[in-house]
Amino acid sequence: MKDKNPSRLTEYGCLVFFLGLKLILSFVLVNSVYELQRDEFLHLDQANHLAAGFTSVPPLTSLFSWLIKAFGNGVFMVKLVPALIGATTILYCRKIVGFLKGNLLAKCLVAIACICSSLLRLNTLYQPNSFDVLSWTAIFYYLLRYFDEKEAKYLYAFAVFVALGFLNKYNILFLIIGLLPAIIISSNRKIFADKHLYLSVLLALLIIFPNIIWQINHHFPVLTHMKLLRATQLVHVNRIDFFIGQFLFFISSIFILLAGIGSLIFYKDFRKYSWIILTYIITLIVFSYFKAKDYYALGLYPVLLAFGAVYLSRVLAKKPILTGLLFAFNIGTFIYLLPLLMPVYSPDEIIAHHKRFERVGALRWEDGKNHELPQDYADMQGWKELAALVDSAYGKVKDKSTVLVRADNYGQAGAINYYSKYKNINAVSYNADYLYWFNMDKPVKDLILIEWAGDEDPQRKREQPLFDKITKIGELKNPYAREKGAAVFLLEGAKKEVTGIIKSEIEEEKNDH
Repeated sequence: MKDKNPSRLTEYGCLVFFLGLKLILSFVLVNSVYELQRDEFLHLDQANHLAAGFTSVPPLTSLFSWLIKAFGNGVFMVKLVPALIGATTILYCRKIVGFLKGNLLAKCLVAIACICSSLLRLNTLYQPNSFDVLSWTAIFYYLLRYFDEKEAKYLYAFAVFVALGFLNKYNILFLIIGLLPAIIISSNRKIFADKHLYLSVLLALLIIFPNIIWQINHHFPVLTHMKLLRATQLVHVNRIDFFIGQFLFFISSIFILLAGIGSLIFYKDFRKYSWIILTYIITLIVFSYFKAKDYYALGLYPVLLAFGAVYLSRVLAKKPILTGLLFAFNIGTFIYLLPLLMPVYSPDEIIAHHKRFERVGALRWEDGKNHELPQDYADMQGWKELAALVDSAYGKVKDKSTVLVRADNYGQAGAINYYSKYKNINAVSYNADYLYWFNMDKPVKDLILIEWAGDEDPQRKREQPLFDKITKIGELKNPYAREKGAAVFLLEGAKKEVTGIIKSEIEEEKNDH
C-alpha cells in the first residue's frame, strides 16, 4: 500500500524553509535607521564582567554576550542570537506537534502562527525574553513526554530548562506557580511519587545554586529591582489592557490560538492534557494580580499554538479551500499589521501614521503616557551621536588612564562603550550593574559627564569648585531619541577630593540599592 504521508525530504524541506524565513525576517523587517536598543547595550557589557549574578538580570544572558563578543561583537551577531533562539522555539513547537501525532499541515500551521506574531518582534531584540519563551515551551514539551511515557530522562530535561530559565529570567517562577496546582488537580499528580522528580529538582537547584549564593551575598538585589519596577513601571499597568494584550500579540494567528484554547477545554482527544489549560489560566491570574506587563506571559502561547495547529489540521483535513483561507488570513493580517508589529517604519513614517499607532496603544510608554514613537523605537535612536560627542571629549584628554566617563544611566554607558572608537573607554554609571563596575584604582584627574535633558544643574555649578575647567562639548540633537537633550561635559583638572567624593557616592548608591 502506498504511503500517503509526506516524505521525510518534504518534512525537512518545510522545516528549513520556515526556520530560514524566521531568521531572514528578523533582519529584513528592521529599518536600518534604528540602532541597538538600550537594554541590549547593558547585556553586551556583561560579557566584560562575568559573574554568578547581576542586579538587572540573572547570569545566563552574560554567557550569550560572551559568545557574541568571541564572534566579533558586531550587530549581526547581536541580532542573530535571539533570532536563533526564536527558531529553536519553533523547533520545540514542531516537537509538540509531533508528539500529538500532528501531520505536515499542523507543523506548517504552528510555524506560521509563531512567525506571524509578536514573537517575531521579540526575537529581534537581544534581551532575556526570547530565551524565556523558549524555556517555557521546552518545559511544556518535556512534561508532555514524561506524563505520556513516564521516562525519567524527560524529568531531568525538564529540570535543566527550569534551571536555565531561572538563570535567564526569574519570570519563570510564575510558570512554576501555575504548574504546581494544575498538576495537583489533574491525574498527573502521580508525578510526586516518582523519586526522579526530587532528583531532578536537586539537579536544578545545583545548577542555580551559584546564583542563589550571589543573591544572598548581595542582599537579594532582585527584590530591590522588583520593588523599583513596581513603583516606576508596573504601577501604570492596567489589568484589562493586560488581558487584551494577550490576544493582540497573536491577532494574526488568533484562529489557531483560539483553537488551541478551545480544544484543550472541549476536544475529547486532548482532555488528558487539561493541566496545560489550567496552568495557562492560573498563571495569567497570578500575573494579573501582580499587575505584570503583558509580554511576561508570552511563554504560555507556543504550546497553545501547537495544540491549535494539530486540532485545526484534523478539522480541515480534505478541506483545501478552508485551509488556504486560514493561511491567507494569517499571512495577510500579518502583512497588514506589519508596521505595528515590526520596526519597518522610520520615525517620520510612524509620526505620519500617528493615529494608527495610537489606537492600538503602541505609543504608550512605561510612564503611562503617549509619546511620538513606541518606547522601544525611541530607545533605538541617538546612541551613535551620543558616543561621538563623548569621543570628542575623550580625544581632548591627554592622560586617558586617569579619566572617568560617567553617564546618567545604563543605556548611555552601554551605548558609549559599544559605539565609541576608543574600545577601552569604560563608561560607567550609578545606574544598574554599572554601579559595580567602577575602576577607582587611580585618582580621577579628568571627568567626562553625561547628564540627561532634565538635569537641574545645566551650568555644572556643583562641580565648578572641584575642577579647573568645565567645557560643554554638546548635546544630543536627534529629535526622536529618548535621550534627546542629553549633554556631554568635559571636566578637567580635578581637585584631590574629587576621587573621594565619587567613591563615597558609589557606596551611598550601593547602600540605597
